[in-house]
Amino acid sequence: MLVPSSGKRAVDTVVAGILHDVIDDTCESLHSIEGEFGNDVAKLVAGVSRLSHINQLLRRNRRINVNPDTLGPEEANNLRVMLLGMVDDPRVVLIKLADRLHNMRTIYVLPLPKAQAVAKETLVIWCSLASRLGLWALKAEMEDLCFAVLQPQVFRKMRADLASMWSTSSRAGNPRRISARASLLPLDEKNIASEDKGSMAIDEDITSMKDLLEAVVPFDILLDRRKRNKFLNSLRSTLETHSKPKVLRDAGIALASLVVCEEALERELIISTSYVPGMEVTLSSRLKSLYGIYSKMKRKDVSISKVYDARALRVVVGDKNGTLQGPAVQCCYSLLNIVHKLWTPIDGEFDDYIVNPKPSGYQSLHTAVQGPDSSPLEVQIRTQRMHEYAEHGLAAHWLYKETGNKLSSINSMDESEIEASSYISKDLDNQNSMVDDLFHKYSSLKVGHPVLRVEGSHLLAAVIIRVDNDGRELLVAVSFGLPASEAVAARRSSFQIKRWEAYARLYKKVSDEWWCEPGHGDWCTCLEKYTLCRDGIYHKQDQFGRLLPTFIQVIDLTEQEESEYWDLVSAVFEGRQVDSLTSRPNFESITSTSMEASINKKVRLLRTMLRWEEQLRSEASLGQPKHGGKPYVNPGSVVLGEVVIVCWPHGGIMRLRTGSTAADAARRVGLDGKLVLVNGQLVLPSTELKDGDVVEVRM
Repeated sequence: MLVPSSGKRAVDTVVAGILHDVIDDTCESLHSIEGEFGNDVAKLVAGVSRLSHINQLLRRNRRINVNPDTLGPEEANNLRVMLLGMVDDPRVVLIKLADRLHNMRTIYVLPLPKAQAVAKETLVIWCSLASRLGLWALKAEMEDLCFAVLQPQVFRKMRADLASMWSTSSRAGNPRRISARASLLPLDEKNIASEDKGSMAIDEDITSMKDLLEAVVPFDILLDRRKRNKFLNSLRSTLETHSKPKVLRDAGIALASLVVCEEALERELIISTSYVPGMEVTLSSRLKSLYGIYSKMKRKDVSISKVYDARALRVVVGDKNGTLQGPAVQCCYSLLNIVHKLWTPIDGEFDDYIVNPKPSGYQSLHTAVQGPDSSPLEVQIRTQRMHEYAEHGLAAHWLYKETGNKLSSINSMDESEIEASSYISKDLDNQNSMVDDLFHKYSSLKVGHPVLRVEGSHLLAAVIIRVDNDGRELLVAVSFGLPASEAVAARRSSFQIKRWEAYARLYKKVSDEWWCEPGHGDWCTCLEKYTLCRDGIYHKQDQFGRLLPTFIQVIDLTEQEESEYWDLVSAVFEGRQVDSLTSRPNFESITSTSMEASINKKVRLLRTMLRWEEQLRSEASLGQPKHGGKPYVNPGSVVLGEVVIVCWPHGGIMRLRTGSTAADAARRVGLDGKLVLVNGQLVLPSTELKDGDVVEVRM
């Protein structure tokens, strides 16, 4: 499931996965593997074998060190060598994560103390790596397997609570939306009521742990609807013929609830004619890991019923490999309108990550609604290009190149996590606090700031002309001649400054004409009033004071974008030439050739692995006491005295001493005295290099 279905590198990855522990557990040698299966497979097997030493390294460190929360110089160097090996061939990471997932699925064969130690190690080290690489589905399954081993009683209780929320008994108020398949796994209320309270306690034997692990749905079943339906039918047959623990029935109810939600939305899409005709719309779903729900409940201090993204539908709009990005984005907003008509939106739970992508580059529309069973349901809507970026992990990206599947370029990996989580969950009884927070967020809006006007599938460019009532009301100039779907689809592209010019000229036009009240304008421009509502969105207000479905989305500018935008606004107002204004060089946006794109991926993977290395070093001792909420760090902690950089344009990895400069890098490659660019910008020879820098020496 982690690699394409064809291509030599993908096939070699699967072969190496099957052979991953042959050299460690049998008398076979790497030489014999190379002779039988080829050099590529042998290298992968060797890489996985080396990577397995990370666990041994950290365990040995905790066992023998006086200060086990620090790594010694030799151990720190060994760790870095392993991580740099993963960067050279990220398929090694995929195999290792698949190996650890399989270990966790069968961990019930181990004694409980050892199983708990492995689960804790998996949660801290390998779930963290899967998260940083964007392998969300695999990470979620591993988290739940660890959670079932480490906190079995909480695991059972949460499974039961979710089953109670999503079961057939809670659907009485929505008979029209109930699917015939809702009876797939009927819940016997009498049996539940008569269950002894002591059933929440788990016997620490092999059978009990195995049952809990079986209640964790494999991630590939969640990703494939046909597999899921087959799994549900098999589970139903098993429950009818065998006496199985309640936790398995609860897992089935959770899956069946997704089927009900999918079918309700599918029927609505079939009968609706409002979305863009000719677009291919694909529907899928996912369950948030119980561990993720548990962590969110603790972090937000909310009940399980207030975790609105515990289950989610994903609606993906086809865009013909990115050639129809603009129409596909229009379709996304039209589908949002359909969802909000079908189910009641939950106030404050709409996030537009298409207009305002996450720092990681993740784009999608997120909304939380009251689903067909009157329980919260998150709906995520995005284009195929956005979906491919969100679903395929960073390590798997380059494998898909070989099969011809075009994946979207990742603009940056500043965030360690790209998880598609919903907006901060808040108690619906505390609406005043939520609105006050929104007022605070928008009270600093400036006149001239760009916004997006959304009316069904029609996206138009607009700018703020006046801010009233501390940001509660906005007067906005809308240009009906400036469709914005293409610009929205490529929010972080290097050509965005050209699009800012249209906003700047719209702002200047309104200022020159002295338009200042709702209704002012001409045949292609109109001023409209918008009011911040309880749902956290600015809705259009007509001349009678009525609020309409039309809304605007404030475009959040990065620090660089804001600087460039206002420079361009100044140039337009002063009548200066704007062609001379260009976006500042940004290495992350350089993807002009396939070779450069490949190196970009390597750079992002390197930076991700370096952040993971830092986390491993700080958590070298699992379970060490924390002081003031932060891990204890010994003053004598070893600092690895080097920096790792990537040489452009060939992509080689270079290790230099800490404190090395741009001149040292040029000297190392035999081009002493030449111009040096770091991360795309010309720097002084004395500029100190940092881990993950991209260095180019100009001939």
